[in-house]
Amino acid sequence: MPGAAPGTLTVRSARRSDTAALAELAAVTFPLACPPGTEQAGIDHVLATTLSAGGFARFLEDPASTVLVLQDEAGTLVAYTVLVAGTPDDPELAAAVTPGRTVTVSKFYVLPGLHGSGAARRLMTAALDAARAGDAQVVCLGVNQQNARAQGFYARSGFEVVGVRHFRTGDQVHEDHVMEMRLG
Repeated sequence: MPGAAPGTLTVRSARRSDTAALAELAAVTFPLACPPGTEQAGIDHVLATTLSAGGFARFLEDPASTVLVLQDEAGTLVAYTVLVAGTPDDPELAAAVTPGRTVTVSKFYVLPGLHGSGAARRLMTAALDAARAGDAQVVCLGVNQQNARAQGFYARSGFEVVGVRHFRTGDQVHEDHVMEMRLG
């Protein structure tokens, strides 16, 4: 997969039948976004709850959530995003972003072999199109302050830092930048 061209990748809405594949994808990608020194027990807890097949089923059942996947020609999932419409549940995130019709990029992960290939750009374009289709005025997200690669991608996509929030993995609390993009 590392050599897959973005043109061979397709974005689509996730289906209930994707939940196990999404959990497998999350097991590979989520740990990469965690800051160095994150305890494995905390990572495992997030993977077993929020990013489990059951967790993805809950996202798919939530009318405020949109789950998009990027798949290769064989139908293998290589990236995903979870978008949540409405005022962010996280009070720190909500306080940092510009008030308005908001979509939160709750999750955004791409297999490491596709970093730098244009795959993330394709998925982000689809995510922003979905936010616009839902009449969002603001798109926001949190990104770990130690994840320079992701921060750079989001900045190149048009997001800017507007605040800070705290993210818990197990017993550890990490600081995230809150980033937002205002849509026309």
